[in-house]
Amino acid sequence: MPQWHGQSQGTPLGYRIIIFVCKRLGLLPAYVLLRFIAFYYFLFSWSSSRHSYRYFRNHLGFGAFHSLLKVYRNYSIFAETLLDKIVIMAGIENNFSYDFDGEENLKHILQQGKGGILLSAHVGNWEAAGHLLHRLNSRVNVVMYDNEHQQIKDYLEHLTGGRNLNIIAIKDDLSHVYQINEGLQKNELICIHADRFMDGNKTVLKKFLRGNAKFPEGPFALAAAFQVPVSFVFAFKERSIHYHFYGSSLLQRDDQESKRDFTDRLLSSFVQELEGKIKTYPDQWFNYYNFWG
Repeated sequence: MPQWHGQSQGTPLGYRIIIFVCKRLGLLPAYVLLRFIAFYYFLFSWSSSRHSYRYFRNHLGFGAFHSLLKVYRNYSIFAETLLDKIVIMAGIENNFSYDFDGEENLKHILQQGKGGILLSAHVGNWEAAGHLLHRLNSRVNVVMYDNEHQQIKDYLEHLTGGRNLNIIAIKDDLSHVYQINEGLQKNELICIHADRFMDGNKTVLKKFLRGNAKFPEGPFALAAAFQVPVSFVFAFKERSIHYHFYGSSLLQRDDQESKRDFTDRLLSSFVQELEGKIKTYPDQWFNYYNFWG
């Protein structure tokens, strides 16, 4: 079984140190510091490194030594994307540049006047790009599990001021479904990461990167139930301060199409799209557990 429990690593002190260096010395010196931190995780976090190694070795077909180098590279980029996200969300001065492919698809969603769902995954750095979508004149709501370390969560909320993005926490009482519905009625965008699940969630087994992996059915069934336009969105780091945003063509449930059929079609299309993006940006897959369990 995949061993992900809805939590991420990191400490408030670690965030404060990195932000202090970034504010005082600039973004690039902070990147240098992050490389040492990434090397530490590469050496001493074998519980996650072994899964990354198997991902590069078994599922992407890299050689043994090349896979080891990729594990370190993966940690480095992950650390940079975390810092980039905080810098953008907190409004810290930066020189980031962006390419936007498919922004017109998101505009088309809003033109229909009933909101839309954006499906993404734990790859690249979509959250940072999401803060730039305010030019669409619609709030972006991010649906996520509410199991992050509370001190880190409080610190990041204080740092960012909660601008532009609204967090909808997934809870057992299904209150998040009502919040999603409210957002859609206001013609807002709902972003859901559709590549992870918690124990007890309904899943579907799909062929994915030379193996069989379970994907959560919930995000796709939710999109089918609300009958709003859906786009797959990703943002990948292509250079130190440059990102490339992708928004797929819209998928929408036909009048004659059952909820079950659209759920299956949406999930299959998402898995195919995600696999293609990962092959293009293999270093930016950030699932540090046995995804193919």
